[in-house]
Formats: sequence, structure tokens, C-alpha cells
Amino acid sequence: MKFILRNFFKALRIVLGPFMLLRERLTRPAGLVRTPAQQQAVDAQCQSLALYQFTTCPFCIKVRQEMRRLSLPIERRDAQKDLKNRNDLLQGSGATKVPCLKITDEAGQSQWLSDSGAIITYLRGRFAPA
Repeated sequence: MKFILRNFFKALRIVLGPFMLLRERLTRPAGLVRTPAQQQAVDAQCQSLALYQFTTCPFCIKVRQEMRRLSLPIERRDAQKDLKNRNDLLQGSGATKVPCLKITDEAGQSQWLSDSGAIITYLRGRFAPA
């Protein structure tokens, strides 16, 4: 039964995936415009962030749209096809649930934030203009 369900959802992703990616491309939000100095500071802060995601996951698309809206150059790591990224996600967060934002502080300690709503709230709180 598990085999049948897994293959059903895999086939569903194959069929619906291109349409979801097309919709993401067509509904791309305009990015937040900052001064060059402000954007450079944001770019530096984003160096400590990494988004573990699947390309056609609707919740990942939602987070990527918010990243575009806030003009955040956060590194995206594919945890679906890249086994190393998938293992890093599993070891760091304890699950392969996506989207997951890895936040690394100055001391090198990592915090893992799952759930698209929590990630979006964090990004808005940290990077949205007051």
C-alpha cells in the first residue's frame, strides 16, 4: 500500500509540477527596492541563511515568493534530488520536511526553522522595512 501511495504522489508531482512552476514564474512579485548600501547589508545577513526545499512543493514556492518580495538572496538547497542536502536536512532538523530554513549565527551554531508560515514570519520580522 505504501508503494502505491508513494508512486501515486510521485506521478502527481510529475504531472502538476510544471504547472506549479509556471504559475510561480507568472505570479512573480516585484522585489523590495532598497538603497545599494541597505541591499548590501541585507545580502551580507543572508549569507548565514539557507533554504532547504523541493522545487515543486507549494509551501516552498510560497516561501520563495516571499524571498523575492523582500529581495533576499538566500541560498536555496534542493533536498529532493541532492542526497547530501537531504542528509544535512535530516541530521540538522531531524526530519526531511520542507521548507526548512537553516539560520547560522556568528558562533557557527545552527537553528532550523520549519513550516512555511514560521519562515515567512521570521523573514518579514528580520528584513521587512519598518
